[in-house]
Amino acid sequence: MNFSSIAKQVLSEEAKSLHQLYERFDGEAFSHVAELIFKHKGKVVFSGIGKSGYIAQKLSSTFNSTGTRAVFLHPAEALHGDLGIYSPGDPTIMLSRSGSTRELLDLLPFIKQFQSPVIAMVGNLSSPLAEAADYVLDASVAKEADPMGFVPTSSTTVALALGDALACALMQARGFKHEDFLRFHPGGQLGKSLSRTVGDCARPLKQVACLKPDSSLREVVIAMTEKPLGAAFVMAGDKLVGLICEGDIRRSLQSEKSLEALTASDMMTHQPVTVFEDIKLEEALQLMEDRPHPLNVLPVLKQDGSLYGLFRLHDAYDH
Repeated sequence: MNFSSIAKQVLSEEAKSLHQLYERFDGEAFSHVAELIFKHKGKVVFSGIGKSGYIAQKLSSTFNSTGTRAVFLHPAEALHGDLGIYSPGDPTIMLSRSGSTRELLDLLPFIKQFQSPVIAMVGNLSSPLAEAADYVLDASVAKEADPMGFVPTSSTTVALALGDALACALMQARGFKHEDFLRFHPGGQLGKSLSRTVGDCARPLKQVACLKPDSSLREVVIAMTEKPLGAAFVMAGDKLVGLICEGDIRRSLQSEKSLEALTASDMMTHQPVTVFEDIKLEEALQLMEDRPHPLNVLPVLKQDGSLYGLFRLHDAYDH
């Protein structure tokens, strides 16, 4: 069984479906929906069942975390008391591949009592749900990506992408910023990287191996063994002149210079990239990772330019 070939075929089909969505995109219908939600002072209600229901739940969560209040309403539970979540005028976005999902169609007359504009995100533009809706977003696909062609794969991907596009459009319309996201998402790694600074996670200078430019290879190895952070500072007085990482030592051992003659100055990276203690983790991680050769450590400076300590990539995830 060629699992890799099957996977690539699925990815190709889903990518094709997204490209087709892009090519036929109805900007006018999308803009009407975005404008409706943007001007509404209340919340958005998402509803769907089965795989479409899971996508609806994800989109509800995305809207909430990006400045547009939203809830997920299970269409079956709605008729048993959950309609109480509605306030007059709350728009309802219904997701359905077929557009003929019985549970959603049964719900329509009741949500109309709340003056709820209905937005159908459907895969069949001639379906009962599309015809009954106030607005229609085309989430159709030519075929599903699975080998049998009927398992919700491409259709859920397209619905998710269309909903994400709506959330992002509303984010920009609301002027949503990093600070706003942090208020709604203080936990998790993303919340940490948005709220914390490098100084919150960096190892203080006293924990870092510090050497002189003329320190021998033996002294370098001993110092980095006693303070095993994977890096050492090379100092000329109080000034940082270089950084030695474990990889620098290995590369130096391959040089033509004798081991007895090797010094810290021979091994170190001159003028290493540094950051100040008050920059956000997000900025530091981007600086370390978005480069041809990613960095694992950064010397951290105080505002006066003196050394604060050492920041390691995995310190961002340990705290």
